[in-house]
Amino acid sequence: MGAFDGRSVLVTGADGFIGSHLVERLVAQGARVRALVLYNSLGRWGWLEEPHVSQDLLDSVEFFPGDIRDPGRVRKAAAGQDVVFHLSSLIAIPYSYVAPHSYVETNVTGALNLMEACRDAGVSRVVHTSTSEVYGSARYVPIDEAHPLQGQSPYSASKIGADMMAQSYHRSFELPVVTVRPFNTFGPRQSARAVIPTILSQLLSGRTQIRLGALAPTRDFNFVDDIVEGFLLAARCDRAVGEVVQLGTGAEVSIGDLVRLAADVAGCSVEVSEEQQRVRPAGSEVDRLCCDASRAREWMGWVPKVDLREGLARTASWMRQHLDLYKADVYNV
Repeated sequence: MGAFDGRSVLVTGADGFIGSHLVERLVAQGARVRALVLYNSLGRWGWLEEPHVSQDLLDSVEFFPGDIRDPGRVRKAAAGQDVVFHLSSLIAIPYSYVAPHSYVETNVTGALNLMEACRDAGVSRVVHTSTSEVYGSARYVPIDEAHPLQGQSPYSASKIGADMMAQSYHRSFELPVVTVRPFNTFGPRQSARAVIPTILSQLLSGRTQIRLGALAPTRDFNFVDDIVEGFLLAARCDRAVGEVVQLGTGAEVSIGDLVRLAADVAGCSVEVSEEQQRVRPAGSEVDRLCCDASRAREWMGWVPKVDLREGLARTASWMRQHLDLYKADVYNV
C-alpha cells in the first residue's frame, strides 16, 4: 500500500520539470492523480508524454487542460480533490525582466485562484511551492526559514507575493497550507533556462568553450528525486501546516566550480567565458544561497540522498539521449 493509496490528488504545473516527476511518484504510491496542464492548441502535455513517461502512467492520470490564471477552470480542477500540490508558475528569472506583468498574473493571481479553489473544495492539504530566490542574496548562511525576504527580481517578488497569499489563506480561513521552499533543483527534464542544463547542453554538444553569466555566485543544488520526496513528506506533516519548510543540502558551490565538476563528470575539457547578456543586473544578482534544512529533517525526516556529482551524472546521461530538445547555441531566457 502506498502512502497516497486511493487519495484524489491534484497537481498544478504537472506538465513541468518537477511536476512531472511528482506525478510519477504519486501514481507509484497509489494516488488518483488529476494533472492540471497548460492548455495549448496542440493538445500537448509537456513532460507527461511518451517517451518521457510510460503509457501505463499516462493511462493512470486524469489530464485536465487549463490555465492557473483562470479562476473558474482552477475551481473545477480542485473540485473533489483531497490533496493539492501547487507547482504552476513562471520561473525563468531573465524573462521576468522583460515580461514582469505575466509573472504577477501567473504566480500571484494564480496562487490566489488556487487557494480560493481549495478553500471552496474543502481539501485536506495544500502544498504550495516557493523558491530560495525569495531570500535574495544571503544576509547570513546557512539560510533558515526566518531569513528576511528580498525581492531582487520581478520573479522573486512575484513568488514572495504568492507565498504571502498562501500563508494568508491559512491565517484568515484556516486553509491547511504547507509552503515548501526548495533550493536550486536540477535533474532530467529541466529546461535550458536553468544553469545546469545550460552547462551540460553545451558540454555534451562538443563545445570546448561555454558561455555563462556570473561565475562567482554560489548555489545549493538539489537533485529532483530528493525534492519530490520532500513534497510528499510535507503533504503528510501536520506540524508543517501554516509553516514554511525549505529543502536543501546545506552545501554551496560557485557556478565556476560547478562548471569544472560538470566537465569532469562529462569527461570534457572546457574554458568558460562570461557573456554579458546572461549577467543579471547588479542589484538583482543573488550572490549566495545555502540552505539550513534542519526543520525539514526534524519535522519530516527529510534527508537528501543524491549528491551533486551523482546528480550531474544522472542528468548528463539523460541529456545525452535528448540533446535534440536543447539549443546549445541559443541563450534561453
